[in-house]
Amino acid sequence: MKKNYAEYLKHPVFKVTRDIIDEHNLEAYVIGGFVRDLILERPSNDIDIVVVGNGLDLAKLVSEKLRVKKVSYFKSFGTAHFNYKDLDVEFVGARKESYQRDSRKPIVEDGTLADDQKRRDFTINALALDLRVESFGEIVDPFNGLEDLEKGLIRTPLEPKTTYSDDPLRMMRAIRFASQLNFKIENDSLSAIKDNAHRLDIISKERISEELNKIILSNPPSRGFKLLFSTQLLHQFFPEMVALHGVEKINGKSHKDNFYHTLEVLDNISKVTDDLWLRWSAIMHDIAKPPTKRFNPKVGWTFHGHEDLGARMVPKIFRRLKLPLDSKMKYVEKLVRLHLRPISLVKGDVTDSAIRRLLNEAGDDIDDLMKLCNADITSKNEFKVRKYKKNFEKVQEKLKTVEEKDHVRNFQPPIDGKIIMETFDLKPCGEIGAIKQHIKEAILDGVIPNEYDEAYALMIKFGKELGLNPVQNH
Repeated sequence: MKKNYAEYLKHPVFKVTRDIIDEHNLEAYVIGGFVRDLILERPSNDIDIVVVGNGLDLAKLVSEKLRVKKVSYFKSFGTAHFNYKDLDVEFVGARKESYQRDSRKPIVEDGTLADDQKRRDFTINALALDLRVESFGEIVDPFNGLEDLEKGLIRTPLEPKTTYSDDPLRMMRAIRFASQLNFKIENDSLSAIKDNAHRLDIISKERISEELNKIILSNPPSRGFKLLFSTQLLHQFFPEMVALHGVEKINGKSHKDNFYHTLEVLDNISKVTDDLWLRWSAIMHDIAKPPTKRFNPKVGWTFHGHEDLGARMVPKIFRRLKLPLDSKMKYVEKLVRLHLRPISLVKGDVTDSAIRRLLNEAGDDIDDLMKLCNADITSKNEFKVRKYKKNFEKVQEKLKTVEEKDHVRNFQPPIDGKIIMETFDLKPCGEIGAIKQHIKEAILDGVIPNEYDEAYALMIKFGKELGLNPVQNH
C-alpha cells in the first residue's frame, strides 16, 4: 500500500488547511474514517481534521478562507463543524482521554497526535494523513493499521480489554465494521468483547440501535448477527432474538433452529432491498415462535398464532430499543402480522375473496409483504423451494389480476358513515359501523362490485334487517 496520498487530497478543504497551518506554523492531520475509506477505495464525505492546538480557531480560519457562512462551534467538546460543497468537515484539537468505570464519557486533556491516535477505537481508524506542506499526504501509522487493512483485520491500538471497558460502544462498532467491511475481528479482541459484554449496560439504547441498524444495513447482515450472538452482546439488548436459538427434539421430531432461519430470511431479503424497516420485518417475522411453541404428538412442533403475538411484541421491542414508534413501527407490525397469509394462499386453491382481503389489509405494502414471504421460503430441499416459489408466482399473478379488476388495495366502500346517518336519520351509534362493515365484507367476498348503486341497495336491505327504516324522500 502507498505511503503518500497527496494526489487524493486535491479538494479545496485540504489545500486551504495546508496553507493556513503553514502560515501559522501549526500541525494538522486528516484522521479516521476518511483515511480508511480512501485506502479501501470506498466513498466517504466525512472529513475529520485533528489539529495539535485549538480546533475551533483553525475551523474559523479555514471557513473564512472558503467563505463558509454557517459554522457550528461546540466549545465544551472543542470541535467545530461545517458543510462545504459535498463534504461534512469537522475540526478538533488533538487530545488524550481517561475514563471512569461507570461512564463512557472521558476526561479529556490537550494532547499530541500520538495521544489522539492511541484513543482511537481500531488501528484502521487511527490512520492519519499529514497536511503540513513538507510532508503533505504522508501517512502516519503507529499501529500498523495499513497492514490490518490489507489483512482485513479489526484490532485495537491498545490492549483490547482496556479499549472496550473504557467505551463499551466500541464492541458494537467492532462488529459493525467487521460486518460492513467483511473483516475478521482479532481473537484477543473477540475474547475481550465477550468478557466485557455486560458493560454494554452503561450505553444508551439509542447508541446501541444506531450501530445495530448499520449492521442490519450491511451485506450480508447475518455475519454481524452471528458475531453479536457469539460474543453475547445480543443477549444484553435483544433477548427475544436470542430465544429463537436452538433445536428441541421429542420422539424423534425436531423443529428448525429459528435463529439461523431468521438470519437466512434476513440475508435473502437483503439481496432485494436496502430498506431498513423491511429488513427489520425479516428479523421480527418469527420473533414469537419461542412463546408459542408447542409439541403435538400427532403433528410435531407447532407455533400457532406466532404472527399475531409477534405483531403485538413489535411495539414493546421498538420501545425498549428506542426505535421510532411511528409509521415505521406500524409498518413492521403489519408485515409481521400478515407474513403467513400469502404462504397460506400458496398451499390451496386461491379464491378471489382471499386475494381481495389480503390486498385490502396490506394496502400499499403488498409488494413488500410479497418480498418478505419470498425471502421466508428456506429449505435444504431444493425441489421444495422451487415448487413453493412456482406456486408463489401464481399468487402474485392472481394479486395483479384481482387488483386490476376490483381496485381493493386501500379501498374505502362507496357508502360512508355520513350517507348511512342521513339515510336512516341516525345519530352516531353501533349500527352505522355494522352497516359499513357489512358492505365492506360483501365487496371483499365478491357478493357486490365496488360500486355506489349496488352498495346503496345493500345498505337499505341490511338496514331494514337491523330494524332501521330509511327516511322518506331520501
